[in-house]
Parts: sequence; structure tokens; C-alpha cells
Amino acid sequence: MAETQAVPAEATSILRNRPLITLALGHFTIDLYAGLLPVLFPLLASRFGLDLKTVGLVSLAYSGVGSVSQPLFGYLADRFGTRLIGFALCWTAVTFAGIGIAPSFPLILTLAGLAGLGSGAFHPFGALNANAVIPDRKRNAAMSVYASGGTIGFALGPLIGVGLLALFELRGVSVMLIPGTVIAAWLLYEMRAIAVRPAVRAGHARVKPAPIPKLAMTAVILVMMARSWSMSSIQAYVPTWYESLGYSKGFYGALATVITLCSAVGTIGSGNLADRYGRRAVILGSLVLTVPTVLLFAQFTGPIAFVTGALVGLLAASTAPLLLVMAQQLMLGRAGIASGLILGLGFVTGAIGVPITGAVADALGIQMAMRLQVVLALIAIPLCLLLPTEQSLQAAKRE
Repeated sequence: MAETQAVPAEATSILRNRPLITLALGHFTIDLYAGLLPVLFPLLASRFGLDLKTVGLVSLAYSGVGSVSQPLFGYLADRFGTRLIGFALCWTAVTFAGIGIAPSFPLILTLAGLAGLGSGAFHPFGALNANAVIPDRKRNAAMSVYASGGTIGFALGPLIGVGLLALFELRGVSVMLIPGTVIAAWLLYEMRAIAVRPAVRAGHARVKPAPIPKLAMTAVILVMMARSWSMSSIQAYVPTWYESLGYSKGFYGALATVITLCSAVGTIGSGNLADRYGRRAVILGSLVLTVPTVLLFAQFTGPIAFVTGALVGLLAASTAPLLLVMAQQLMLGRAGIASGLILGLGFVTGAIGVPITGAVADALGIQMAMRLQVVLALIAIPLCLLLPTEQSLQAAKRE
């Protein structure tokens, strides 16, 4: 189990919290790679003669490996601390860059899976460390700032990818070696002071963690899975959808970026709202509003999608950090495992959902596949009633 560190006085100003911003920068960089993947789909489909279902396996390889490995890395973070988080980012940078020179689709799948392993290590390490450097009274807003670092990185991934592919075709992916290794070196330097350290040392007894509220934890996981599936599918197939409609790379690259950047804004906004009105109310409200918003986005294509897509982003991705904080509080003493579990299952559902949505798109068309994303929101709405409130979490903490 890893020990948490005292939050410094200056941490009361979230944007002046250097440890938090450092971790958000690392999160930004690791998620650049995931954001770049969707703009590779049209090129890979054309080069290797693949359908959407098969191309979606690239996301499954990257996110799937990263997802299933996260609980293990969460356990290792609790046990041994987070000092070496920079190596996870460096691993992803090196293996992802190899996609740019890979001569075959099977090798691309292999490299995507290896790159996902670094992502699987980074996310629970980063979430555990972020949990340790943010103040309790601003926990939702602060965790949202950390999460938005990754969201912004994911948002900029399509724009960077479009530029690199336009200049160098698939070889342009190899340029992504540079930001990953540079920020990894910075993280390794900074983590000397801010890393969560192992709490179990000679002469210190291990504290037995409290039992996990299984029903509440199941609800948190299922809501996270539904949100991840929907958002991952929308982000993955927007480039392919709009290319099939005859739009340029610049158009659909910008559209994908707007959707994800707005999700970053929604992430920060939801954190502030949750600190004021409670996490469960914010999550439920966003799910209810998602239903008409996704239907409008799917029905009306063209420039209007920048408006409806922005609304989709604001609503659909804004609740992930709130669910993460819930999971960490439900699993007191095992925040690393909680982070790995909630993020891992969320990511793996998104990874599996992308090729399934691709299969639906192959059979019924991408537009119908987009419309059907509302089913996931409708499933998640009643599950919100099982989510814990702040009052119930505080009561459980005192027991």
C-alpha cells in the first residue's frame, strides 16, 4: 500500500499546484498517442484493404492491453510507489513510433498492443499520485484538472496526426518519439520529489483495508464502461464517417479535435459543479442530456456537427474523473488498485466497443451506429441511482 503525502498550502490554488500540473502534463503526453490513432484508420484501411471492423482492432490492441494491465499496475503502485512513471511514458513513445515504419498490419497491431502497455502503467500511477497531491475540499475540481490534461492531449492527437500524415504519410507517426521521450525525462526528474512512496517499510505494519461496498462499486464501473464505449466509438469513427461523406482531412481532424477539447472543458466544469452540487447529480444530469444531443449529432452532418459535436464532448466525457474519485474513496487504502480497476475496465470496454460499433457500421452504416450510442446512455441512467453520495462516503470513512 502506498502512503499519501500531505497537501502543501499552495495546493489550495489548483492551477498553482506544481505537482498536479506536472502530472497533468504527463497525462497530456501519454494521451496524445491514443488521440492520434483514429486518424490512422482511413490510411490503414486504404493501404491494407481493410474494413472498419478490422481497422478497429488497432484501438482494441492499444486500449485493450492497456486496460487489462491497469489493475496490476495499480497494485504495483500501491505496493511500490509511483517514482518510475516516466518509464511508462517512454515505453509508449518508443513502441508507438515503431508503427510509422512497420511493414505489415499484424506488426502494427503488435506495436499498438505494446504501446498500450505503457499507457496501462501510466494511468493508475498518475491517478494515484494526483490523488495524493490535491486538497480534499477541491478534490473533484483538482482531479478534473488532472484528467483534462489527458483529454486535451487526446483532442490534439487528431490534428497532430493529420499534419504528420499529410507531410510524411504513415512514417510521420515516428515523429511522436520526440515529445514522449522529452516529457518522460522531465517526469523522471520531477517525480523524485512528488512521487507516492511505499508505506510498507521495516517496522511499519500493514493496515488492513476496509471492505469494498460491492453494489456501489459495481454501479461506478458499469457507468464508466457505458460512457467509455460511447465516447470511444464516436471519437474513433468520426474521421472515417466524414471522409466517406467527402470531407477533407482538415475538416474531420478539426471536428474530432473540437469534440475532445470540449470534453476537456466539460471535465473541468463537471468537477466544479460536483464540488457544489454533488457528483451523482452531475453524472445523472449529463447522461440525461446526452440522449438528445447524440441523436442531433448523428442526424445532422456537415458544419453543424461542430456545434452538436461540441455538446456531445461537453456531456459525454465530463464524468470520468468524478467516477474515478468515487472509486478511490470506495476502496480506501487501495487507491492505486481502484484507479487501475475503474480506468482499466472503462478503457477495455471502449476498446471492445470500437470494433463492435465498427461491425454495426459495416452492416447498417456509420450514421446508424452513431444513433445507437444513445442506448448506452439509457442503460447508464438508472445505474446512477446506485452511485454513492458524498454524505454516504463520508459516513463510511468515519466508521
